Formats: sequence, structure tokens, C-alpha cells
Amino acid sequence: MNLLIFGLGYSAGFYAAEAAQVFQQVTATKRAPKATAEGRCRLLPFDGDADAIDPRLIEALDAADALLVSAAPTAEGDPVLRRLAEKIAATRRLRKIVYLSTIGVYGDHQGAWIDETSELRPSNDRTRWRVTAENDWLALGARTGKQVYVLRLSGIYGPDRSVIEKLRDGTAKRLIKPGQVFNRIHVADIAQTINACFTGSAPGGVYNVTDDEPAPPQDVVTYAAELLGIEPPPEQEFVAAQLSPMARSFYGDNKRVRNAKIVADLGVKLRFPTYRQGIEALLP
Repeated sequence: MNLLIFGLGYSAGFYAAEAAQVFQQVTATKRAPKATAEGRCRLLPFDGDADAIDPRLIEALDAADALLVSAAPTAEGDPVLRRLAEKIAATRRLRKIVYLSTIGVYGDHQGAWIDETSELRPSNDRTRWRVTAENDWLALGARTGKQVYVLRLSGIYGPDRSVIEKLRDGTAKRLIKPGQVFNRIHVADIAQTINACFTGSAPGGVYNVTDDEPAPPQDVVTYAAELLGIEPPPEQEFVAAQLSPMARSFYGDNKRVRNAKIVADLGVKLRFPTYRQGIEALLP
């Protein structure tokens, strides 16, 4: 089987390197790749705003059995669908599509537990664009019979992208906002969930990909500092902290996200069900 990845970012790249052995050939796109391969991936250029599409990409799409999409949408829509929707719809070999989205589409639920049936309350342009992209991919699946899985990811961490690196380079913060919690997900558990979609028999649809324990962000920093044997950074009141508008916006959403559907329908057993196991596994 052949896999085509649109947008070889952190999560998709981890999947391609660590969990995509079921595929004989993996082709992935970057906006302007500086090499022809990255690990086992053959790299091709794709820019949703470019005038022309590389003909090799069309050939790879024709040969693909599965599609993994992690390219971010813009105000103009999903870049892949904007340029290739009809081609994707007409591709005969393609049976399964996994679209990587975000739990940010739920917006703020004031700390309540939510699941895939909960109301979407996107609070900014980025998450509103995500909702539109999700709906467009699901609509493509409905009209073509291709299985489309929308995976809503919580806060992603993993090798070289975790609180450990932030503690070591001095950028970690312990921001205190009473009642605030976040869910997280280790990139390895994202990878196994993607694999379950491609290799299993569960129906397409929306799935939350998240850990078992939403937790206050300062607790995660404190726990990682203890493991490293260093003093955690001082606590700061959130209202007085110097943050970028994007960083501040994340604290506007407060919810506890359930993952029961990936367990029941996809058969996923999280390797890192809480931040504790995940951080411990990242220690040298």
C-alpha cells in the first residue's frame, strides 16, 4: 500500500518515521523541500497558493491507498481541498483519509468534560477555519464513499518538543490561572491512532485524540523539574504574564476532553495515558 502525506510536520513526520511500516511507499509534501527524501519519505513540493502543481504529486495521488493531511487551513480554506478536491474524489485507489485537526474547535466549556458530541465553540479565526476544513473533508467522504477520519488532537508533545526542553533553555513558565486545565497527547499516541484508522475497520468520523488526565499547566512544569532535579521557575499570575496574543488565546479555552471513542472504536491503548508517563519516557 502507498501513503501520501500533505504537510510533513511534527506529528505526520513522527508517524512516517515510526509507525507507517504497513505502507510500502510513503510520499510527503513540504512547501519547498531542500532535499528529495527525509527518512523513508520521498519529498515533493506543494504550495496551495502556487500557480502549478508538481506532476509527480498528481502521480503520487493516483497511486495512493491512504492520505494523511496535516496542512493547516487559512481564510481561503483547506489548501489541499482548494487545489485537489476533485482529483482526490476521482482517485480510485484511495480508500482512507486521516485529517489532523485540533480540540481547539470546541472552544471554551468552562472546565466541563466534553466528547465528540459536544458543541463546537471556536473562539478565533484559526479554529473557525479548522471547523470549516473538518466539514469539507467529511463532506468529501460522504459524497465519494471514502472513509474520512477527523482526529482532534490536544496539546502535542514528544521528543525534542516538551516541557523538558523549555526547562533546560529557560523558557518554561509556571502560569497560575485558577481552574485552568489542559489535555495533552504524546506524539507516539497520535501515531498509533493514525495507524488504527488506516489499518482497522472502524468507521470514519470525528475522534478526540487526547490523554486521560487534563491537568493544570503549572503541575506539568513542576513535575518535570522534579524529575530533572532542578528548581521549577517561579509561579506567575496569568493576568500579569507577558505573553504573545496566540499564547494568551490558548488560556481562553478551558475544558476536559474525553477519549473514550478512540479506545472503544479504534482499539487504541495509550502508551502515555498521563503527562507523567510521557515526561518520564522523554528523560535521557
